Amino acid sequence: MGMTPQPLLELRDLTTVFPTRRGLVRAVDGLSFQLHEGEKLGIVGESGSGKSVTLLSILRLVPHPGQIVSGEVRFRDGNLLTKSAREMRQIRGRDMAMIFQDPMTTLNPAFLVGEQVRESLRTHGIVPRSNSPFSRLFDRRRKAAEYQCVWEAMADVGIPVPRQSARRYPHQFSGGMQQRALTAIALACEPHVLLADEPTTALDVTIQAQILALLDKINQEHGTAIVLVTHNLAVVAEFCQSIIVMYAGQLMEKGTTDQVIQDPMHPYTRGLLRCLPRIDARREKISPIPGLVPDLADLPPGCPFSPRCDVAMPECSQLEAIPLRELPDGRLVRCLLH
Repeated sequence: MGMTPQPLLELRDLTTVFPTRRGLVRAVDGLSFQLHEGEKLGIVGESGSGKSVTLLSILRLVPHPGQIVSGEVRFRDGNLLTKSAREMRQIRGRDMAMIFQDPMTTLNPAFLVGEQVRESLRTHGIVPRSNSPFSRLFDRRRKAAEYQCVWEAMADVGIPVPRQSARRYPHQFSGGMQQRALTAIALACEPHVLLADEPTTALDVTIQAQILALLDKINQEHGTAIVLVTHNLAVVAEFCQSIIVMYAGQLMEKGTTDQVIQDPMHPYTRGLLRCLPRIDARREKISPIPGLVPDLADLPPGCPFSPRCDVAMPECSQLEAIPLRELPDGRLVRCLLH
């Protein structure tokens, strides 16, 4: 029997909270999962389910006053939560990179796009810095080598005419090109793990398909493991090998893409799938999930989804917490029905 490969990234009982006047908000509540080398993992759920905070927690970029209060984020052999600030700055961008949700708030409007890609390369030593006052010739050669790397990084993500595009400002790019520029910055140092937070939001379907094809190409050619966060189950069904469904900061269901899409076990997952329009099925009304995502500062007892669940039992709101169970086929489900 072959040995089970060690995960590249592993979250163990991660909990991230935000103190508010109304109480403590548990944005990520005891989350555990593994990501293996070359794997494409999708995290789905409604807005406010804790998807983006999960990615920020992995990179220790949780905004103040939020804080990680328990758990581990293991990358290779170390726990990222015990690393110094200096060590984390070296890991971000070089070993793990993130594509943020909104390009216009992430890209600096005052700097050329090429300069922002170049800065990522210089920060992590991919191209050398020189403080020598003696050799202007060396500095010219170094700068030429830097820009060659920048042009190659931009060409790799499909930005046309990279030499000219590098001399443009973010506002001179379309939405799709801005997303590609963010991807170029994230991938310039060839990280082992790419965290993509809603990379196709607000893009039309053709540009969305191009971005997903680009991420797939990166995964195939470089073996980059990708965590794709989205609220769109159709996107992860097309792109990912496995899926995590989150609700109110908790993992509700995890399995392979075929398991979760073809045979969902959790009522919340079934509700999300019912919200997807399908052109291959007979005409049916789209059935939205009733109610709203609960207030994370005032969660109901037991299962947080029980007030909206059409198969809820009295026990669902009587237990202090619903356990996460592993089914015989290997998937995980947090539901008393299973």
